[in-house]
Amino acid sequence: MRSSARQMLLTTVLGWGVALLLFFPILWMVLTSFKSEVAAIATPPQILFTPTLESYAEVQQRADYLHFALNSVVISVGGTVLALAFAIPAAYAMAFHPTERTRSTLLWMLSTKMLPPVGVLVPIYLLFRTLGILDTRSGLVVIYALMNLPIVVWMLFTFFKEVPGEILEAGRMDGARTGSEFWHLLLPLSVPGIASTGLLSLILCWNEAFWSLNLTSSEAAPLPAFIASFSSPQGLFFAKLSAASTIAVAPILVFGWLSQRQLVRGLTFGAVK
Repeated sequence: MRSSARQMLLTTVLGWGVALLLFFPILWMVLTSFKSEVAAIATPPQILFTPTLESYAEVQQRADYLHFALNSVVISVGGTVLALAFAIPAAYAMAFHPTERTRSTLLWMLSTKMLPPVGVLVPIYLLFRTLGILDTRSGLVVIYALMNLPIVVWMLFTFFKEVPGEILEAGRMDGARTGSEFWHLLLPLSVPGIASTGLLSLILCWNEAFWSLNLTSSEAAPLPAFIASFSSPQGLFFAKLSAASTIAVAPILVFGWLSQRQLVRGLTFGAVK
């Protein structure tokens, strides 16, 4: 009993220690956002300081936060919906109608994530310019969906493989066609997996910075571009940059906190039969 209690205590302390270590950069960013620029760059760092909202006020005066936030919401949700629209049928076909090339196709899709984005920046930029979708929300929706498509397909393929094939076979014996089998049997059973996949894709879209900085300028720029605008040739203004970063990551942090139960449930979907 003592050994079990000691092990539980050690596990709890270790878990809290890792959690605090991972959360510390966010905490430090929030604290810095309430400092003046002088206090933000003080050496050694000031733990005790007088809080001020001047950085938030200057951030609001310099840029329209709501414009960038709306772009992030539209682009993230649009990219996630588009990725799911392509990935769900693809994962269904690979999971329940596999061929000898299914495994190699999945590996090829995953291997595309190993390509550095800067390696395809020039052709993507020229393609977007030719199509007239530079600095547009639709252009970023497409590139975000393609960026996350391999991960989304892989996750949905894993979830679909955990669905008992006997249920679908019973549906076929009752006369269900492919469409009915897909909509009325597979999707209701896979809601946790689809939801967690969508949540993960949404978070990845929200945090994406490379493509938003290189394919937008003002009209469709999301929050990563909003944060980058506070890095100037004169140097980094840490208090203002921290304030901009705080209000940029706050929505997705709150969203992740509220949806963590659904996310964990989906990621463990099918782990225990």
